[in-house]
Amino acid sequence: MRLSGRWAMLAVLCASLLLVAMDATILNVALPSLIQDLRPGPLAQLWIIDVYGLVLGGLLVTTGAVGDRFGRKRLFLGGFVLFGLASVMAATAHSSWQLIAGRVLLGLGGAMVMPSTLSLIRNIFTDDRERTLAIGVWAAVAGAGACVGPLVGGVLVERFGWASAFWVNVPVVVVTVAAGSRLLPEFRAPQAGGLDWAGAALSVVGIVCLAWGIKHVAKGGTGPVDLGTLVVGVLLIGLFARRQLGLADPLLDVRLFCNGPFLAAALATLLAMLAIGAALFLISLWLQYVHGYSPSQAGLRTVPSALAMLAGSLSTPWLMHRIGVRFVLAVGLGALAAGFLVLALAPEPTSYAVVAVILAALGLGDGLAITASASVLVSSVPPERAGQAGAVSETAYELGVALGVALLGSIHGAVFSSRMTGLPVGGSEARTARGSVGGAAEVAREAGGVTGRRVLATAREAFDHALTTTAYVSAAIVVAVTVLTVLLVPRGFRATGGH
Repeated sequence: MRLSGRWAMLAVLCASLLLVAMDATILNVALPSLIQDLRPGPLAQLWIIDVYGLVLGGLLVTTGAVGDRFGRKRLFLGGFVLFGLASVMAATAHSSWQLIAGRVLLGLGGAMVMPSTLSLIRNIFTDDRERTLAIGVWAAVAGAGACVGPLVGGVLVERFGWASAFWVNVPVVVVTVAAGSRLLPEFRAPQAGGLDWAGAALSVVGIVCLAWGIKHVAKGGTGPVDLGTLVVGVLLIGLFARRQLGLADPLLDVRLFCNGPFLAAALATLLAMLAIGAALFLISLWLQYVHGYSPSQAGLRTVPSALAMLAGSLSTPWLMHRIGVRFVLAVGLGALAAGFLVLALAPEPTSYAVVAVILAALGLGDGLAITASASVLVSSVPPERAGQAGAVSETAYELGVALGVALLGSIHGAVFSSRMTGLPVGGSEARTARGSVGGAAEVAREAGGVTGRRVLATAREAFDHALTTTAYVSAAIVVAVTVLTVLLVPRGFRATGGH
């Protein structure tokens, strides 16, 4: 296969990945106008943002195995066609629940696309150094998509309305499917067995129940339904792991997690995306509601994260070759922790100059950690099982983003509500204002005058305080996983495709 042909294939894969990654964050800046149009409640707002990642994360193990068995190109193209159709459904939504349904189908299409991109890279690029560089480009596109999502979304929403955040997907889908059909080769495992449908059901339901339970328990739900769902999720994932251990051709070889570097890479991806997913979501709201920027202005101010992530991702192959995986992961996670500590310690009210530095630190850390982790995961499996590595990497990536918004977003929401005291309004207006910063802005707009300004000032102060608390929690999480990563990855470890 000629070098130019391999990089043309990578361009096709990255075009699809860019859209799927952007959809995880593109609605962050569209949320205010979407709230004004569809008027979703606080719970519906969270679902609109994170149901995409929950569905995508829940299905990745199954779709990765489907690609290994029935063809990665076929799965990739079918998933991207579904992604385009779901974009049309979401763009034409007239209710919050119709939009949520569209986001569910977007998650299904994305789940078919994302493991296929990484597994096809494993097959197309057989040279270790070349593959590491390709993964660096892949990670840069994935990270840049998540960071550029707010910028693209802001420009589109401001000029054409929130539905344009979905319409933009359609022409890219058409061009990419046409190019992929012509350029991409087909790969499948030469002697793969049938699909373990019972195991697939256990993994999908288990991951979704776990994520749903964490979301509601984090929001303060301690009732039997919330706790029961969380317990069911843990039990189903345990049953899935036990079942896979007894199969000759498992959906996911769970023994891989006994390998220290593999486990460290999966944890680093999950926790890095959990932290930065919540940070981008909350900072986008902070820019619009606290500082009053328009969607496009708010999106433009998240660019430092995208640029730093691009630099981190593209420099990782060079750094890994010279100083090793362990040090790159430690530096990347350390940069994430430093960003959150700066946010936590910054005096209130926080200025944008401080936030720009924080975004750059988060982007750099994310680029280093995600690229190094993906290289470790992909090199840990033989080419015929590349779908498993892609599934683990993407599950950790997308579930991290979704859980970040659900868990850390819920913590932020709880602190925000507790600080919304002494409001000059009562009854349903007070409940709306305490529910979210968007609700407070709506109450302030309707009240107007001195009352509106007091509501908005209280909401801004409460949001800033909640952001500081959430930053402390995020920093503690990242520091813990940094220490664990250093312990799990041996000194001098190199990511090579020795299988």
